Order: sequence, then structure tokens, then C-alpha cells
Amino acid sequence: MSTAISPTAYNYKVVRQFAIMTVVWGILGMGLGVYIASQLVWPQLNLDLPWTSFGRLRPLHTNLVIFAFGGCALFATSYYVVQRTCQTRLISDSLAAFTFWGWQAVIVGALITLPLGYTTTKEYAELEWPIAILLAIVWVTYGVVFFGTIVKRKTKHIYVGNWFYGAFIVVTAMLHIVNHASLPVSLFKSYSAYSGATDAMIQWWYGHNAVGFFLTTGFLGMMYYFVPKQAERPIYSYRLSIVHFWALITLYIWAGPHHLHYTALPDWAQSLGMAMSIILLAPSWGGMINGMMTLSGAWHKLRTDPILRFLVVSLAFYGMSTFEGPMMAIKTVNSLSHYTDWTVGHVHAGALGWVAMISIGALYHMIPKVYGREQMHSIGLINAHFWLATIGTVLYISSMWVNGITQGLMWRAINDDGTLTYSFVEALQASHPGYIVRALGGAFFASGMLLMAYNVYRTVRASKPAEAEAAAQIAVVGAH
Repeated sequence: MSTAISPTAYNYKVVRQFAIMTVVWGILGMGLGVYIASQLVWPQLNLDLPWTSFGRLRPLHTNLVIFAFGGCALFATSYYVVQRTCQTRLISDSLAAFTFWGWQAVIVGALITLPLGYTTTKEYAELEWPIAILLAIVWVTYGVVFFGTIVKRKTKHIYVGNWFYGAFIVVTAMLHIVNHASLPVSLFKSYSAYSGATDAMIQWWYGHNAVGFFLTTGFLGMMYYFVPKQAERPIYSYRLSIVHFWALITLYIWAGPHHLHYTALPDWAQSLGMAMSIILLAPSWGGMINGMMTLSGAWHKLRTDPILRFLVVSLAFYGMSTFEGPMMAIKTVNSLSHYTDWTVGHVHAGALGWVAMISIGALYHMIPKVYGREQMHSIGLINAHFWLATIGTVLYISSMWVNGITQGLMWRAINDDGTLTYSFVEALQASHPGYIVRALGGAFFASGMLLMAYNVYRTVRASKPAEAEAAAQIAVVGAH
């Protein structure tokens, strides 16, 4: 058979572009995280400049890690998985290319505007209206490419990973468009279309489901493809995966009010958010168990396969953070944890332990495939990366748990006469050692990303992309 690239081969170019940018944005986003964590240890690192202050850089850090690093990982893997499971090329190369360049433009927009102080002030939705509109256009195009590819699939069946990716694409579009409804007053200033408690409720319906759909459902699509592939075992229970899907998307959307306990939000809405959050534990753990049990008969592979280790440990962190989240949504627990560093620790248990680790594992699996290599340049470097990431995550979240519980107890401590036992500054002083450990943990994690960048660079430099395209073509033709 000729190795000339034909239109039936998979489009790996866009997958390669997004995969490389995942690593680039990961280093920038996590490096910035280490910098702002260090600002809380050494405040002089704010440099007394408005655009390098913690308040300006913190939203840039969250946007870079969630939307630049996490988003590029989701684009790369979803485009890879949908082609391989549907045995067909992406429906449009030009639209796929537009999603790549459009997404990078959104991120560059964030890089410029957030340090300058242009912000809607809504968490995870800080980007002002012109960039938000571009993001919506890119996202709808993404949906067209993804669902269009599923429509022209050569297989009768739609693999469960694609259900998760599909739900994540649809719900993220809905969340972004509804929450960003606003009235522009100038090129870089707008006011929300909603007000007061309504605005808060819509923001946290968005904010929690940015976690629930962007950072969970999309990455579960990744899990359902890459864990069975790397373990070389079928998914433990296909029936459980379908139950997991429908239960998760039915329940997650209701959990947002748990961010607004003890606020002006009506009490019934707070209680509803709490109840739905607790019920959410069941589908979350169902998915985690399904992923873990896929390794039945393959546990021995963890001794020699650091890629599988990344994927399995990510599932362990997913299980832990989806137990912790419902627990923190209980009003009595929330009265201690809310506004403390415990929340920051919980977010990073999910962000570093689950999202970043499963993305890294998926990339290590996928990059050799799309570059025509047998494996990554160095398995030893993957192993070193795994331990840096794991130790960094544990240091981060344990320091934030200790800080958070300390803060919660100090803030609510009162003397016999009803006055506060501790001043806020005393609680801040007690938090200082935890901030040092947190910065150290973040530095461990970020340094692992530098090893990954070198490993990817060496793999790509020795690559033969044309061979990967030809192999994809043969796979597609052979499947017909």
C-alpha cells in the first residue's frame, strides 16, 4: 500500500498543535502559580506594581491552567479520540484549524488584559466581552467539528468517552453564554445583565459547573479512552459507564449553590445545592471505581509503566476530591471551611491530582502515536515527572488542609465576653508556614512539567509525522 497521505487518514496535525501547546501553557500557568504562591510568603514579590500584584495575576493563573492548559489538553485528546473511535477524519480541517488558532487568541487576550486589570470580576469568567464573544465563536465551532465527526462516523456505536466529551462541549457553551450575558459600556468594560443574589447564583451555577463539566466531564472522556488503552484491558463495566454518564450530568448542574452558603441566597436554594452535592458522590465514585477496576489483571503493569501510574493516581485523586467536595458542601462543615485555604487545597486536589495528572498521562500515551514514534524519548524522565507531580500535589493539598482548618478554628474562636480570641493578622501569621510548603509543592509540580517539555522536545525532534499519518490511513482503510 502507498504511504501517500489521503483524505481518509486522521487529522493529526491539529492534535499535535494542541498537544504541544498543552505543555507550553502548562509550564506558564503553573510557573505563574508558583510565583503568586511565593507572593503570599514574600509579599515584596508583588513588586509594588499594579500589573504584577497578586490580585491581577491570580485570575491569569486560573485562566492559564484551566482554559489554556486544561482546554488544550481537552481539544487535543477529544480530536484524537473522536477520530479513532469513529474511524473517520475530522469533518473539517479548516474549522479544526480555526479552533486551534482561535483558542490561542483567546488565551493571548487573557495574557494581555488580565494583568492590565480588565475584568468582569466573575470567577473563571473574568474575560471581558470582546474576548468572551471570540471564545463563544471558537467553542461553537469546536462543537460543529466534534459532533459533525460523530455524524459521519464509520462505526455504528458511539463510544462512551465521546458521550462525556459531547456533554462537556454542549454544557460549557450553555454556561459561558448565559453567565457572560452583559451590557458593554466601552471596549473593555461591561456590566452583568443580572444583579445581586441572582448574579451570584448564575455565576456559581457557571463557576461550579466549569469544574463539573469543563474540569470533570471532559476529563472523564479522556479517562474512558486512555485508561483502557494504556492498561490494555477493556473498561471494567460498560453498563456502569453509561449509568455514570447520565447520573453525573443530571446531578452536577444543581450543585452550584453550595458556594453560597450563609449568603443572601434563599435558604432553600442553599439546601438544594447541598443535597445535590452529597448525592453527587455516588456517580463520581462509580466512575472512579470503573476506572480503577479496569486494571483488574493488570496491576503488575504499574511497576514498570509510569504512564499508567499517572492515569491511576489521577483516579485516586479524583475519588478523594469528589468525596471531599460533597463533604465541604454540608452547611456545618462549610461554616468551618468557607473562605479558608481548605477550599484552595480542595480545588488543587482536583486540579493537580486529577486534571493535570490524567492530562499528562494521556499526552505521554498520545504524543508518540501522533508523531510516528514507538514511545516517548525517555521512560526514566516520565518516572521522575510522576514522583515530582505526586510529591508536589501531596505537599500542596496537605499544607492547605492544615492552614484551612487552622484559619477556620481561629476565626470562630471567641472569648467568654463574646469578643474574638484572635485577630485576622494572627490567623495570617499562623498560615505562613503552610504558604511556604504550598509554594514548595507547586515548585515540585512545575519542575516536573519542565522535564515533560524536554522529553516531548526530544520525542518530537526524532519524529516522523508522515509515518503516523500513513499508519492512521492504513488503520482507517483496514477498518472499512
